[in-house]
Amino acid sequence: MPLLRTFIAATWALFAFALSAAAVEVRAAVLRIDRALPLPISRLDIPPEDLGFAGAVLATEDNQTTGRFIGMEFTLETRAVAPEAAENAIDALKAEGVGLVVVLANGAETLALADRAGPGVLILNAGARDEALREQDCRANVLHISPSRLMTTDAVMQFLMWKKWPRLFLIHGSHPEDAALADAYRTSARKFGAKIVEERLFEDTGGARRTDTGHVLVQRQIPVFTQGAEEHDVIVAADEADVFAAYLPFHGWEPRPVVGSAGLIPVTWMPALEAWGATQFQRRFEKLTGRAMREEDYQVWLALRVVGEAVTRTMSADPVAIRDYALSDAFELAAFKGQKVTFRPWNGQLRQPIMLTDRHVMVSVSPQDGYLHQVSPLDTLGRDRPETACTAFGG
Repeated sequence: MPLLRTFIAATWALFAFALSAAAVEVRAAVLRIDRALPLPISRLDIPPEDLGFAGAVLATEDNQTTGRFIGMEFTLETRAVAPEAAENAIDALKAEGVGLVVVLANGAETLALADRAGPGVLILNAGARDEALREQDCRANVLHISPSRLMTTDAVMQFLMWKKWPRLFLIHGSHPEDAALADAYRTSARKFGAKIVEERLFEDTGGARRTDTGHVLVQRQIPVFTQGAEEHDVIVAADEADVFAAYLPFHGWEPRPVVGSAGLIPVTWMPALEAWGATQFQRRFEKLTGRAMREEDYQVWLALRVVGEAVTRTMSADPVAIRDYALSDAFELAAFKGQKVTFRPWNGQLRQPIMLTDRHVMVSVSPQDGYLHQVSPLDTLGRDRPETACTAFGG
């Protein structure tokens, strides 16, 4: 018996050695473009230095758990650069043989990096929500992990219609990203039959948001700014620039709920989620980092788990093979969100539920009950296949 145990142990050791000796390296990187931005209104929202990167570390650990048994070695590089250094960074990664790059950047930067990288590199967009990236500016070498703006605004609008709150008072900021978000809310309102009874523009005058005078000034402006609006059920805030929306709850002239960029917000992930096995996942991340998981962390984690799942199924580290499998009907991935996620083959967008939260509890999840679709209820969020302007994926 001791001899048998010794033989088995030796056999497993030789097998493990053979696997490690023949292991195929799966090289991935996370490229985060850091722009100089104003401090957020609340110090609770100051981004950690490892934003996104921490999710990548956890995903690599998860991938390697399976990889060691199938002869795949998952490695990770993380780089944070200024916008002017982004193209040099993607050139360097490509020269080093990294063919899988998760990008945390805005829409214009993501598009430029995809074009710079070329068809031999798979870009996984974990940050940009611009509709154009999924439509007229779509690229065949880009998979979108981050939802589009329209997916998030559709998620909000479905909930409002389910609540029978169809009359909307839309307040949007003066920055380009605010205008894009406001346009998405207009599109979602038309799609689901809500009515925007009034719109107002909140002009950013460039005050010091984090000083006493800065936030007191905005707080004093909000009641008067919202006075005299047409009769409405809810205020919809479109404020990606984070200038005024946080001050809308409890400061409006009328006692109305706030949704959008404050109040009830649409997110891909929330640190308080405990359903669908998320508690253990949250604890693993907290043990690794000492903090709660943010949306950027989750989206990067999800991007690298897409890679891990595709590599496991195809036994290939080739970016094109990974992309093709991810877009196929065979691909699905558990994501701690109540159902498995898949990709839209016409534009490379990941289908996923959108959570609606007040930052403390999950209020609801969209798609809402009753919103049906011939392929997937998740396709009620965002632009559907008959509406797409993307031609890079074959329509």
